Amino acid sequence: MELDTRLQTIINHACKNSPAFRKLLDAAGVSPADIQSYKDLPKIPVTTKEQLLEMQRENPPFGGWLAVPPETVEHVFVSPGPLFEPEGSEFPEEWRSDVFAELHMGPGDIVFNTFMYHLTPAGLRLDAAVRATGATVVPSGPGNTDYHVEIMMKLGVTGYVGTPGFLKIIFERAAETGIAAADIPVKKALFSAEPYPPSLRAYFEEGFGMRTAQTYATAELGIIAYDTSGEPGMKLSRTMIVEIADPATGRPVPPGEPGQVVVTNFNKTYPMIRLGTGDLSACVGEPDADGYYWRIKGWLGRVGDAVKVRGMFLHPVQLKGALAKFSQLGATQAVITRPDTRDHIRVRVELAGEAADRDALTEEVRAAVSASCRLRVDVVELVAPGSINPAARTVLDERTWE
Repeated sequence: MELDTRLQTIINHACKNSPAFRKLLDAAGVSPADIQSYKDLPKIPVTTKEQLLEMQRENPPFGGWLAVPPETVEHVFVSPGPLFEPEGSEFPEEWRSDVFAELHMGPGDIVFNTFMYHLTPAGLRLDAAVRATGATVVPSGPGNTDYHVEIMMKLGVTGYVGTPGFLKIIFERAAETGIAAADIPVKKALFSAEPYPPSLRAYFEEGFGMRTAQTYATAELGIIAYDTSGEPGMKLSRTMIVEIADPATGRPVPPGEPGQVVVTNFNKTYPMIRLGTGDLSACVGEPDADGYYWRIKGWLGRVGDAVKVRGMFLHPVQLKGALAKFSQLGATQAVITRPDTRDHIRVRVELAGEAADRDALTEEVRAAVSASCRLRVDVVELVAPGSINPAARTVLDERTWE
């Protein structure tokens, strides 16, 4: 099996060049020779993002996971924490995907890339992946809806990469300016970073005659899986090994049962061997001749308390850390809703006593949380002590996706 051959290569490389991985193997009493097949991977403990963060704090900047000379690193991306993710000179294979061919995206297409280009990898990596198809990229990033509408019509933009919610906002704004649906040139879209419910798929595919696909991806691992219309589940990328494992034991769960998505990539710069994503999914369909499942159900929730909002994870630790400097504040809670296909963040904070200037304090809280979590806060509510249930989740997700 090709995956097994590639697995043996990356295991040997990581063991020789990544001190953190070698330490992990030694602690588990495992040698590279013990890993001959993807079926042997459960011999290696799962590493969580929280553990990666702790490793980087103890052994900066990469926690011992960098497996190439530091001078060969070309990019360092930053996830909340901060968690540093190095990228080497080779194009990250895990961002290449058959999904672009299934969308018929290629030469002649002009594609909006609305993911951010700073700090996080999605913008730059998808830019390179789209250009590799022969298409032209407009690196527009998020926001400024009116400008997107103008550029879309003047350039004849045919493709889109970003969240489905933002494309819907662009189309709705176009309609408000008198542009008919039949005149919208965008006919291909790759969505990620938020759910893509049937109602939105119908909106794009039936209302605008588009080909669309949804990807399941993470910053460290790239495009893990994708789906297209009319097919069950999501196709797994062939550039990595995906397991569905018990969050407590790290052992594979029976086919069809939910478990944590655990991924092993083949990236020699930053080899992630059995990285626990914290996401839940389940295998679907039938295995191949080697017993490997190539489809998953898609995203079924989170193992821990983090919630993905506008493509970024919002973690209780971030929220509490942002407000630690405010001595007059107590319990806090972020409530996530989704009016009009846009994530809305309301932060509730208990105020002990009276504030000299409530409006100023509200703006200070908004700025502190937005800076720490890298997400714009829509509303801050200062509430009386005891208003927030101590048993409730710190990040409360009240969104519905049909």
